Amino acid sequence: MTSKLTHLDESGTARMVDVGGKTPARRTAVAGGSIAMSDEALQAIREGSVKKGDVLATARIAGIMAAKKTGELVPLCHPLPIDAVNVDFTFEHGSIHATATASIEAKTGVEMEAITAVSVALITIYDMAKALDKGMVIGGIRLIAKDGGKSGRWRAAGHEDLEL
Repeated sequence: MTSKLTHLDESGTARMVDVGGKTPARRTAVAGGSIAMSDEALQAIREGSVKKGDVLATARIAGIMAAKKTGELVPLCHPLPIDAVNVDFTFEHGSIHATATASIEAKTGVEMEAITAVSVALITIYDMAKALDKGMVIGGIRLIAKDGGKSGRWRAAGHEDLEL
């Protein structure tokens, strides 16, 4: 059985991809996602009046910490010495959008680190504001853009002009 999936060997057994022979390159990835919530929860977060504290500051730190731990959380993902991770938030109608950018000079990309940062940042927002709205919905988590490595530059539809 041959597979085009890099995390499977010729017999279909899961494996970590050997990146030993690859040349390090500058790599950057951007991921995004949102958490929809009630107007009450959104207002409390915006005003900084959530009883647990500064929701977005805590979520930003959680996202950065999670990106650094991605190799421990995702099976077969390489542990990477990330150069930088940024997590930003924008208020939208009925939701908060999180964007994470991760970068590294390495033999493999940082897409999973950016996606993990967004995921944990959004989960942290939920945790800190759940007393105000238990029905919050996390969704739309995805890779938005990446640069570097063998596959080069990639942009999601609607983000073709995004510069990293």
